[in-house]
Amino acid sequence: MPPISAVIITKNEEDKIRRCLDSLKSFTAEIVVVDSGSEDRTAEICLESGCRVFRRVFDGYGSQKQFAVDQAVNEWVLSMDADEVLTPELQKEMAGIAAAGELPFDAYGIPFSLVYMGRILKHSGVGHETHLRLFSRNKGRFTNSPVHEGIVTSGTSGKLKNRILHYSYRDITHHIEKINIYTSQAAEGFMKKGKRYSHFAIACKFPVSFLTFYLIKGGILDGYPGFIWSFLAAFYATVKIAKTIELRELT
Repeated sequence: MPPISAVIITKNEEDKIRRCLDSLKSFTAEIVVVDSGSEDRTAEICLESGCRVFRRVFDGYGSQKQFAVDQAVNEWVLSMDADEVLTPELQKEMAGIAAAGELPFDAYGIPFSLVYMGRILKHSGVGHETHLRLFSRNKGRFTNSPVHEGIVTSGTSGKLKNRILHYSYRDITHHIEKINIYTSQAAEGFMKKGKRYSHFAIACKFPVSFLTFYLIKGGILDGYPGFIWSFLAAFYATVKIAKTIELRELT
């Protein structure tokens, strides 16, 4: 197969971008970074590491990531976030793919593990996630979603064996900050789709979501981090509905 291009979108990621880049260097032919106005040394670090860096105003995760894909020179693309790291085992697996001949699939899902409060969550609704990240751009592209973008492919899909570690949150404060951003973006997306929610839905959403994450999805098995994750996951689900109602009442 052709060489692999890794693509990353960034903004103010200087505290984590090196770790991500270091996990990509052993098998990628190029690393494309699209930065949306970092005020720290993110872009400089990427340039120092040999990345191709583009600047673009952020207009949604889906469109920003697709722009990064469009800048890649190779057919095969690995999409990464700055807070993600390939395990050594996955790096070896990817190196084997890059050196292989024809591949049996047009896209590949990769198992994910969330590192939260210093430990990998094995349950909590996030312990068995797989995301499509390696794909032929002739057969796949990003959806144009402002939040929770994904890759759609017209070809066949397989799955790799080894994992990406996701260091999404520095601490609880950072988690809440991201919830505030993502719920606002989600509410705007719901508004554009014409979704409506009742005030009664707010009263039900938090307890139902918390019990789902903590008991049904096994957050209780992840100890204290599982409790905090389940609590904030339920908070996220509730706030995005509350913000949608607020936006509709203000218009």
